[in-house]
Amino acid sequence: MSTSSLTLRRLLALDAVVTGANGLAYAAVSGPLGRLLGVDSGLLLALGVGLVLYAAGVGLLASRSRPPVLAVNAVVDINTVWALLSLVALAAWLEPSAAGAVWIPVQALVVAAFAVAQYVALRGVRAGAVVRA
Repeated sequence: MSTSSLTLRRLLALDAVVTGANGLAYAAVSGPLGRLLGVDSGLLLALGVGLVLYAAGVGLLASRSRPPVLAVNAVVDINTVWALLSLVALAAWLEPSAAGAVWIPVQALVVAAFAVAQYVALRGVRAGAVVRA
């Protein structure tokens, strides 16, 4: 297994763990977190369930010795859209507390960092496949 492939799988696994933990927190304690962040608890609950399901899919990709390129591209795209929509929601319609005004862009930056790192690792995997061909 190439270093790029191992790096990609580790990034996917870390993404799955972080996203899953975030999703579990949103779903399990949506009321208290909603009050802390100034975000509707129903929205947090729905996001939490979605994030847990998404994390399971990303974890499944991470478990494969060669994650499919299209699926990894989808993860990169979804992470990018999530990060952008988080910032748009903050600017356009959410009215968070001070904690929420900090948390929302911080989590968006973390997700964007995953997207960039996964994209770079995927490019390394694809370049290695071309060299071996």
